Amino acid sequence: MTLSAVPKKWQEVGYPARLEERLDDDVVRCHLSPRNCKIRPGQHGFCIVRANRDGRLVSLNYGRSVHATEETIETEAVFHYEPGARILSMGNIGCMLNCDYCHNWKTSQARYVEDKDVYYYTPEEVVDIAVRHGIKVLSWTYNDPVVWHEFVVETARLAQQAGIVNLYKSAFFISSEAIEELIPVIDIFSISIKSMDPKYYRKITKGWIEPVLEGTEQVFRAGKHVEVSTLMVTNLSDDEKTARAMASFVLDKLGPQVPTHFVRFHPDYKMTDTIRTPVERLEHARRVALDMGLQNVYLGNVYDTESTNTWCHNCGELLVTRYGLNAKAFGIDAGGHCTKCGTDANFRRIAGVPAPKVVPELPDADQLDIATFDWYGDVKALHVQVRNDSSAPDRVYCRRNRRGHERGEWGVIELQPGESYRFIAAKSTTDEHGVAVAVPKTCTSSLHQVFDRAHFPTLDADAGTLNADVTPLPLFVSPVRGKEQA
Repeated sequence: MTLSAVPKKWQEVGYPARLEERLDDDVVRCHLSPRNCKIRPGQHGFCIVRANRDGRLVSLNYGRSVHATEETIETEAVFHYEPGARILSMGNIGCMLNCDYCHNWKTSQARYVEDKDVYYYTPEEVVDIAVRHGIKVLSWTYNDPVVWHEFVVETARLAQQAGIVNLYKSAFFISSEAIEELIPVIDIFSISIKSMDPKYYRKITKGWIEPVLEGTEQVFRAGKHVEVSTLMVTNLSDDEKTARAMASFVLDKLGPQVPTHFVRFHPDYKMTDTIRTPVERLEHARRVALDMGLQNVYLGNVYDTESTNTWCHNCGELLVTRYGLNAKAFGIDAGGHCTKCGTDANFRRIAGVPAPKVVPELPDADQLDIATFDWYGDVKALHVQVRNDSSAPDRVYCRRNRRGHERGEWGVIELQPGESYRFIAAKSTTDEHGVAVAVPKTCTSSLHQVFDRAHFPTLDADAGTLNADVTPLPLFVSPVRGKEQA
């Protein structure tokens, strides 16, 4: 498998694109997003990853990705589908929006993409990774999967055949025609509705709200599992008006049972002259939505709050506890019902999920290099990237370091010869102070800080900031002013 960055321009090769309309003079129109970009020969659309080559519409990012990464389903603002499930996250290059606060800007905005951050996969390789690592959910995520349409549809179909669930995490600025092609292959839609204010959408995201709401209703009517989220941007959309508008939409167009997430903002990209969303504003938004009649309302990007847990809306029994990106389900049965009173709690389960591999002690510890990372400020998650440089299978180990429990179990990650693998470790308990990673001397490894939910690219752990209110990413450098936005 070719899983390392390839030293050539990622946009050189085009792949035949779907949803093409051919016009006169070799002009094409792209019907993937509501922009319906009209593209002349040699030019590209708004996203920069769909172009006109010799009078035909092509995708320039087919199989181009950030590194495939094992995470948890909670990373995607999905709380009611197999809580705690391991997922394989796949993120593309490019986006159909350009949000001022994007934390994936260095790969979502194609003009800033560097070849070193691009990895190359085939649909078969993606499914093979999930199968070998016992992962039952394939997540299309990070920048936004809309502009990766051909690769998503083809790979998701293969994943279905292998018994894998497909999750689509998106801002959903997408055409109705494209949604119809997704519905047969996508099981879960986690939709980020940036605001309920049309003016906000135009100014901040460079898109418009109407197709987002229409698309959300379309997949809900199709019977898909839908969860929605809203980023509460400090002093911009973190008020009661936003909460009420969002709750009204969910109640009127979807249903009171649809999980709704109010997500904490952190400064990034072109919006760094502000602060993180005060948690009390998020808590107030949640109370407003619950009082209006929603049954399942949660906070995102927040630790140390009970507002991420799930209680039965009938008997009040605690069903699922969550801490950060980790979840423990103990009050729901295999059918998604409360085990105490039998009420449908609107959970969907996955049968046959394998238990993670663990060992009580490290075998051959003298042949392993051990690195540790301590949580600090709001940095409470880490990506671990490892590559097996040997010609034989090998193992990597990861352990949670808890106060008074430094000799706990080690999780096991199996690596094939030459395989590069990336996985997340996120703080899981209040008394956990960090993680330890044990790597064979035949492997290459690196640790990367993650701020809130996962993002790309990331910095090596020793290169990040110690400021708890600033993302551990390269700061955006304005091409106009030629300096960091701060």
